[in-house]
Order: sequence, then C-alpha cells, then structure tokens
Amino acid sequence: MKNQKDLSDHRREYESQGIRKADLDADPMSQFGHWLKEANDLQLLDSTAMTLATANANGMPSARIVLLKNYDERGFCWYTDSRSQKGQELSVNPQATLLFHWRDLSRQIRVQGIVEELPASEAEDYFNSRPEGSRFSAASSCQTAVVKNRQALEDEVKRLHEQYPDGNVPRPESWIGYRLKPQSFEFWQGLVNRLHDRVSYQPNGDQWVMDRLSP
Repeated sequence: MKNQKDLSDHRREYESQGIRKADLDADPMSQFGHWLKEANDLQLLDSTAMTLATANANGMPSARIVLLKNYDERGFCWYTDSRSQKGQELSVNPQATLLFHWRDLSRQIRVQGIVEELPASEAEDYFNSRPEGSRFSAASSCQTAVVKNRQALEDEVKRLHEQYPDGNVPRPESWIGYRLKPQSFEFWQGLVNRLHDRVSYQPNGDQWVMDRLSP
C-alpha cells in the first residue's frame, strides 16, 4: 500500500508508579472514587468524560464520549436523547461498557454492566439544572437524525426561544437518564516497558474478587 502511513514509532514511555492489590479498596466503586478524586484534584481536563460502547441487535458496536453526571453504589449515570443511536441500541441490547481514560495519570478504568433507564423525575431535575443554552439545544434536537443544514438547527432554537421567552423550555420526553449497573471492573495503570498493571474485579455473592491480569 503506497499511501500507508507508518505509525509504528509513535509511542511514549510510561513512568507511573504501579498498583498493588493490597493498596486497592475491596469495593471497586470506592476505588473508582479514589482515582476520580486524584484526577479532579489535578484539575485534569474532562475528568468525568467516559467512552460509552454499545451494540445493536446484530452485535455491531459503536462508541462515543459522554459525561458522567453522578454515581453511587448502584452504578454510573448519564443523560441523553433516547432517539440517538446509543439510545436505540440500548433499547434492544441493554448492555454496555464504560471506559475512563486519564492520560496524564496513565490510567484507565473499564466497567461492564447492564443499563437501565432512570426515573423521569431524575431526568427532569437534571434537565432543569442545566444552563439555558444547553436546555434549548437539547429541546431543539432529535439527536442523530439527518438535518438539512446548520441553519435549520439554529432556526429551531430561535423558534423555541420565541415560544418560551422566560427560558423555561420543557424537557422533551425522549431526553432521559441511564444507569450502568456494574458487573465487572478493570483498573489499568501504565508502566515502563509496557509491563502494565491490570487488576480486575468480578462479583462473588455480595463481595468482589480481585485478580491481577497479564498486561
């Protein structure tokens, strides 16, 4: 292939400290909280960004970046338009994977689980807490649908502003929240010479079992 671009020398070395199972929290959600706090304390850009991977009924995967909005022992939550590709895929295949990547810490966390819809009241509360511009954008968009051009989107936002001059545009029923209920975790720490640390958490009754994985 004469136009092939060779990226084989495009790499960087990892200089982070490793992780020991003995230093990790027995609860993976608590351990997630420790790593997220470190990322937030360092004021890393988009520390709550996560890749959301879904698949359709035929198993074809897709992935995109979404923002984590809250989490607790029940799982990880985000909000989006249920008419979007991810929403349609979750409606027929409610399984997904989340991937958090903090490049400056050479860390990743992968979480797999089952996805459920949040109560409408929670979506309502979060929608109304968003900045006005974000609310109007969400209300004007049928996410992923083909649009004629950019102007059509801006015209719809303008129409909604005229309809709701007080700024209280209502939440579309299709704009909802989701929760991924974890079934497994993997914590990854990049190390020198690519001999990375990987530790998985798998459920065993009401506890989690940790295993070190080969890099």
